[in-house]
Amino acid sequence: MATSSEKKSFRLHFNVKTELLLALLPTLTIMGTLFFLEVFSRQHILFTSLASSAFLIYLDPEHIMNRVRTLLIAQPMATLVGYGMHNLIPSTYEAAASAMILTIVLMIVFDAMHPPAVSTSLLFAFRMYSEHTLVLFGLALGLTVVLVALQQAAVWLLRHYTSSRP
Repeated sequence: MATSSEKKSFRLHFNVKTELLLALLPTLTIMGTLFFLEVFSRQHILFTSLASSAFLIYLDPEHIMNRVRTLLIAQPMATLVGYGMHNLIPSTYEAAASAMILTIVLMIVFDAMHPPAVSTSLLFAFRMYSEHTLVLFGLALGLTVVLVALQQAAVWLLRHYTSSRP
């Protein structure tokens, strides 16, 4: 369980040029992911939750809900819960409601709160995809994890650069 000091997040504020450069990283990552998806699939709506993840990572890359561990637990878990509820419950809305509730409960239990994952569970419960989309979503999630690493490296470099200035 994370301590209260780990859950605190202090967003650094930079000048407009630096903020735009930091925003460029998640934007390019998501654009690359969408291009990749266009080549292999037409299931764009499924990846809206990953765009929300990318924005949260940009907004506050050091927050506990934007860490690699959280993403690697919450998003795949939400995918499997949504997919499972769709296959277990015949009614689409009941499947979606069940998926949403179970995803929230599991994120609390595993201390992996990541709000965009709730959207992921709903999308998979509504079954707005083809079978190979699970694999594509996994690959897109991998790109988002790369984004987290890049964003954390950029913040570290900015801190290092700004703290070493006279």
